Amino acid sequence: MLALTLCQIAVLSACGGGSGDDEAPLASASSATAETLAAPEAQAQAVRTVSTRTSTVTLTPVSTSTTVTTPVATTPAATTTTVTAAATGTLTNPILFVTQVPFTTTVDMATRLGTFANHIPQIQRAPRGGDLMIRYPDGTLRNLTKEAGFGMDGLQGSNAIAVREPSVHWSGTKALISMVVGAPTRQYFDVASKWQIYEVTGLAKGATVKITKVANQPAAYNNVSPLYGTDDRILFTSDRPRGGEAHLYPQLDEYESTPTNTGVWRLNPATAELKLLSHSVSGAFTPFIDSAGRIVFTRWDHLKRDQNTSGLGAVNYASEASGAAKLASASEVFPEPLGSSTSSYGPVNGHDFNLFSPWQMNEDGTGEETLNHIGRHELTPTLFTRSFSSDSALRDYYSDGYAANKKTIRHDGGVYQIREDLRKPGTFYGIYGREFNELGASQIVRFTGGVGMNAEQMVFTDASDSTLATGRYRSPTPLADGQMVASYAPSVTVGAFQNARFTVRLLGYNATTAQYTSGTSLTGGISKTVSWWDPDTKKSYSGPLWELDPVEVVARTRPTMRTESALSAPEKAILAEEGISETALRAWMKTNNLALIVTRNQTSRDRADKQQPYNLQVPGGTKRVGNTGKVYDIAHYQILQADSVRGYTSRSGRRPIAQPIPATVTGKNVPNTSGPSGSVKIAADGSTAAFVPANRAVTWQTTDTVGTPVVRERVWITFQPGEVRVCASCHGVNKADQAGLAAPTNKPEALRALVRYWNTLPK
Repeated sequence: MLALTLCQIAVLSACGGGSGDDEAPLASASSATAETLAAPEAQAQAVRTVSTRTSTVTLTPVSTSTTVTTPVATTPAATTTTVTAAATGTLTNPILFVTQVPFTTTVDMATRLGTFANHIPQIQRAPRGGDLMIRYPDGTLRNLTKEAGFGMDGLQGSNAIAVREPSVHWSGTKALISMVVGAPTRQYFDVASKWQIYEVTGLAKGATVKITKVANQPAAYNNVSPLYGTDDRILFTSDRPRGGEAHLYPQLDEYESTPTNTGVWRLNPATAELKLLSHSVSGAFTPFIDSAGRIVFTRWDHLKRDQNTSGLGAVNYASEASGAAKLASASEVFPEPLGSSTSSYGPVNGHDFNLFSPWQMNEDGTGEETLNHIGRHELTPTLFTRSFSSDSALRDYYSDGYAANKKTIRHDGGVYQIREDLRKPGTFYGIYGREFNELGASQIVRFTGGVGMNAEQMVFTDASDSTLATGRYRSPTPLADGQMVASYAPSVTVGAFQNARFTVRLLGYNATTAQYTSGTSLTGGISKTVSWWDPDTKKSYSGPLWELDPVEVVARTRPTMRTESALSAPEKAILAEEGISETALRAWMKTNNLALIVTRNQTSRDRADKQQPYNLQVPGGTKRVGNTGKVYDIAHYQILQADSVRGYTSRSGRRPIAQPIPATVTGKNVPNTSGPSGSVKIAADGSTAAFVPANRAVTWQTTDTVGTPVVRERVWITFQPGEVRVCASCHGVNKADQAGLAAPTNKPEALRALVRYWNTLPK
């Protein structure tokens, strides 16, 4: 219901900081339409067989005959790719997966298998030499990229590739991959290759494989994690700047100021229509569409001030415009400082935030929020601190017992590589792990999150051994027949990642513990000998490749596309009473690239959130309290946007920081001359209504009469042009607010004031 969605974006809005050990690495427990590219000339290829432990795997290279439009590198006469064994596991459908040459770096940050900044294409971060593979139920294994003329053995060069994240079409007949083509051909020489999206057809056994580059994607940027939308448009993440401004590239995250993707995008290859659905300030990862039609993805929530101000030489620019002047100060205004500070309310605890959370949105980009409004109170039932340390009514957070979930998802990690069990809609699997030095491989968790489930009822449980003593997993993928495949490694040792042995396995299942076990390999191991320029030194590797990103090749029911919900009754009544056409209002917002956000009562807050003030009143208006503690006045609602105006003297790119929305937007809201920049007045009934920028991350805070912050939002949210988002409360109510009352249902008077003012604006 639309009336819930805006307040549900207060999702993570407890006010405490992180766990305090964000940077401590954890050692392992065991110490469409497109051009056809680079297809080879037709050639007869002999059928080869490889002896295995229990059977013979038939490798049937399929001859292809298509137009070559880019040079094809010559494969060395002595091929070094081998399949050493085959699994005995029983599959119902083929499994598509990729191989990856292990990398030699000693940390996994900003590498192909890192939890963030994993889109960087440089060969040090994503060594070339892997392939796209398919394993059929009878044990046959095909190297699809090799058949289509991509990839090399031996010394990697212009036709070298790395491949990632296959995603199968609803029909089960084709797939999307992301692939980077090219490697340095000599010492001290680098390549400018980017991760690009390709479509793969000919997946059936005996069919001719064809790999084509998707047309009209952002060619100058890295495009990864592709998938088909319900209408066959392509969804993906990209590091293209939010508005395409090359001088702002790359966007830098809020933690390490490392290049990040900018969010989830949508492309129509036939028309070149490109749309940003979610502007993610620190990155969005592995999106997919669940059985209910929601885009579900992991997002890195890290809304905090810059910790790299002195270390990297921070500088603020006057604006995002090309050639904007550097300012004398590199100040920030939101949220609280990282360390302790003071305000008129006394000592303020420092604020840190670091969590990889499950998110959702509609396929048109509307309705973005954490999955079912789940937040830190439900995910992390452990300590995080109150905002004003001298207010005895506020509490450092321990679980009040409202949430059914008892498994802690710690602050310096989260849940990655989420997928749904289509046999049990609303049941999801993912990897729960730390942010650093695990190669994104850790414990499998199972959690509930079907449409309409209250966040307090969502539960995370162990789906594999939580001690990691028996190994680590990546990309758990429920199959149509009820089984599970995943990429598995017996151990991951920090600083010696090449020793990890990721193999795609059909997992076993222990019915007593309801947990998955390592099961059996589907390939027996795939080995290769390669070398490459790094580019300063020559590196080499000979041994098993990592097997990653398994996905089942099977037809699936195409969900109905989810779009913005209808406007709810209280807001619809306001428009009717004021004679405002909802259609005309939305059309005007689209023309002006604006959205409308409405809150019915800012003094109403979820009962679990006692870390920020919850005894609140509007001067001369409504009041909502949870006890006899200090009551705070809230008079203004200040809205801030993610502006890419923070640069560094030591690296390229821009880090977004929170800045008040500009006059070009506030000029369309009811004037609030007594409030802070970018604010609107809180009405006597507690309501607020404001036009805000679309296609750009925004956040907000309530302030007292003189502009001192009282309650701060903890996450960024993106709205779409013409979208109307309504919040009953802020922080949104799951079951009851601080006074034990249900979510407000009043007609928001602030909306009435806004549409009356809007009627006076030139159209």
